[in-house]
Amino acid sequence: MTATLDSATVAAWLADHPHFFQEHTGLLGQVKLSSPLTGKTVSLQERQMEVMRDKYKALELRMSDLIRLAEDNAAIANKFHAWTQALLQARHDAALPGALAEGLVRHFGVPQVTLRLWNVAPEHADTWFTRGVSEDARLFANSLLAPYCGSNHDFEAVRWLEDGAAVQSTVILPLRVGGSAFGLLIMGSPDPERFTDSMGTDFLIHIGETASAALASLRA
Repeated sequence: MTATLDSATVAAWLADHPHFFQEHTGLLGQVKLSSPLTGKTVSLQERQMEVMRDKYKALELRMSDLIRLAEDNAAIANKFHAWTQALLQARHDAALPGALAEGLVRHFGVPQVTLRLWNVAPEHADTWFTRGVSEDARLFANSLLAPYCGSNHDFEAVRWLEDGAAVQSTVILPLRVGGSAFGLLIMGSPDPERFTDSMGTDFLIHIGETASAALASLRA
């Protein structure tokens, strides 16, 4: 009695005997398969070539995506480097917050940027970057364990921007020293797709950390 072989058994046997088609080369031309691309009947060799071409195309697409991602990251890194250089060259006094915000506008092309600080040294107590900060805003800053990146939900911090009413998407970064927030850095755009919750935040975290280190000199 001849046992019935299922396709899985045949596939497993062929996988365990890779030299089968070397020993039976004639089968390569005799076995006919239906091509999912053309619907026509093709030989095993032709079908194998189709599979290899599909894999090659998939690899090409993946490589293109990786190259594009690398180029995007390199461009952001260059902008970050230029902004950091500008911070190092700026005066570390009451002019620093303005230079920091203007640098983000210039190097990253962000439409609107501002910031607010609290617990600053007495000589900075009556400056533009300390005004209009409520206790709720301070609590909000301390609650941000990561950058906020997404739609503007009428945040108090966004209203600090020059034209906050036009902002559709925003980034809000807590400024911290020793784990406690002493300020907020806000970026805004009228484009709802400029800042989305699906964006990566690695560079935003670096911006927040660099801004925190630079502005810490203004604290009391």
